[in-house]
Amino acid sequence: MGLIIGLMSDSHGSLKWFKKAYNLLKDTDLIIHAGDILYHGPRNSLPDEYKPEELSEFINTIPKEKIIFVKGNCDSNVDQMVINHDISKRFKLIDIEPFALGIIHGDQFKNDSEMFKFMDEFDIDILIHGHYHVKKAISSDNKVIISPGSVSLPKDGTKSAGILTIEKFNVAVEFFDLPSGELLVRKSFKLVK
Repeated sequence: MGLIIGLMSDSHGSLKWFKKAYNLLKDTDLIIHAGDILYHGPRNSLPDEYKPEELSEFINTIPKEKIIFVKGNCDSNVDQMVINHDISKRFKLIDIEPFALGIIHGDQFKNDSEMFKFMDEFDIDILIHGHYHVKKAISSDNKVIISPGSVSLPKDGTKSAGILTIEKFNVAVEFFDLPSGELLVRKSFKLVK
């Protein structure tokens, strides 16, 4: 069937919405969290059920091979002391045959053009990012950028998570509304290798 990857980002310490996203994504082959894990940040209000200590304890129950994190701009070095998974890297590149998949928080970029330029520079086919709290899936020049939005503090009105399916040269992403669990949108792309 291909590889199925769960996508989430910007939980900002919300135990309730991280768990809701995790329960939606737990049967995927792998889960990616694109940063801003525990702290709500100085520009954000407190999310529902803001419990960073309990969230870190819950995260530590997830097997290390099941989930990959990158460090967001609100993540602190001290967060690594309470989370047993590696959250120290701002960027990770993983090989998913036949594609190179990059994971980054996204605060480094002002716009999509900068992201596509970054992808060209590092030969990335698919880039997963967070930071902007808005879900999107766009393609240009045989490259795909995906943001699952925010599980706790959306800026597009919907707490969301995503599921990425990679089968041969076909890439599909589905975005789900976390409160209801309903499918919001599905987008498909064909990448040529």
